[in-house]
Amino acid sequence: MKVTDILKKEFIISDLKAKQKEDVINELINLFTNDGRVLDIEKVRDSVLEREKIMSTGVGKGFAIPHGKTGAVNEIIAAFGKTISPIEYQSLDNKPVNLVFLLVGKDNLVSTHIKLLSRISRMMNKDDFRERLLKANSSEEIFELFKKEEENYFEV
Repeated sequence: MKVTDILKKEFIISDLKAKQKEDVINELINLFTNDGRVLDIEKVRDSVLEREKIMSTGVGKGFAIPHGKTGAVNEIIAAFGKTISPIEYQSLDNKPVNLVFLLVGKDNLVSTHIKLLSRISRMMNKDDFRERLLKANSSEEIFELFKKEEENYFEV
């Protein structure tokens, strides 16, 4: 499964409004409020925020990947957002975050969830890719950047 199989333009925010970590996560989760793939938006929210309490998903280099697994979705869902003004995220490198990739997996698709987290991390670890994302001005442009970057990876 590719990242671009689950990330769609309508779930990309090119200029996040939130200024706090939890608010950013909620802004991305709220994109799924009327999505038929989500059975219970509050359980989705709880799964992601509970995971965040265990250890920050701010992995470094200005990037965070909040994620969770729950039975409250009937397939894996994803959203992406970027912010011009960096937000404090309690990241592993103690630096603020500009790029946030939300991934919510289904309880029984653990292997796929882990493979997607790994793929997203590898992509986001590339300095030039992050720079291009930061310069992008629209959800369409961001989606195309993910699509082009993903051509460098083998199928998961």
